[in-house]
Amino acid sequence: MTDDRTFDTFDLGPQALIVARLAAEMTQEQLDRATPCPGLAVHHMLGHLGGLAVAFRDAGRKDLGVTTDTNPASVVPDIGPDWRETLPKALDELAEAWRDPAAWTGETRAGGVTLPGAVAGAVAADELVVHGWDLARASGQEYEPDEVALRAAYGFLAAAAENSGPGEGVFGPVVPVPDDAPLLDRVIGLSGRDPGWKP
Repeated sequence: MTDDRTFDTFDLGPQALIVARLAAEMTQEQLDRATPCPGLAVHHMLGHLGGLAVAFRDAGRKDLGVTTDTNPASVVPDIGPDWRETLPKALDELAEAWRDPAAWTGETRAGGVTLPGAVAGAVAADELVVHGWDLARASGQEYEPDEVALRAAYGFLAAAAENSGPGEGVFGPVVPVPDDAPLLDRVIGLSGRDPGWKP
């Protein structure tokens, strides 16, 4: 999935907080809106974020089991009735887990895939950055991701694209974006999304 380049350690907290704020601004009426992920409404995306926050929290803790071994594509995610409390808590716990230097060493698992700890941290950043964009686009909110997380997401996605073959990325076909486009647009294109997507 990735090459052997190293990913520096960094704090996932700022990006996790941005995602939590985006989620907190969602109204009940916006939960059924489409997102840039085909077939996923906002409530599905929020459910996915809750699940990945728990999975990457446990991956950072090296607490491997059902949460780290389940392929996210195996179920359609959704929110529970208490998602407004559980999602920010899980995002905060995710960030805290990756503040431990041990999270970035050795191997761990997420989504049923075994990864070096540092790569898993970069994947977590990618998930938070891209799905933050998904939520912002779906709800019409302004979005400025954390610069450090954005650069980590780009590093992961660019490495994955190099190993996936021409025009392919880890999440599907890459959407071509000019080389001089903003870094966020390049990340979104590498994730298989159109940076110009609107609901």
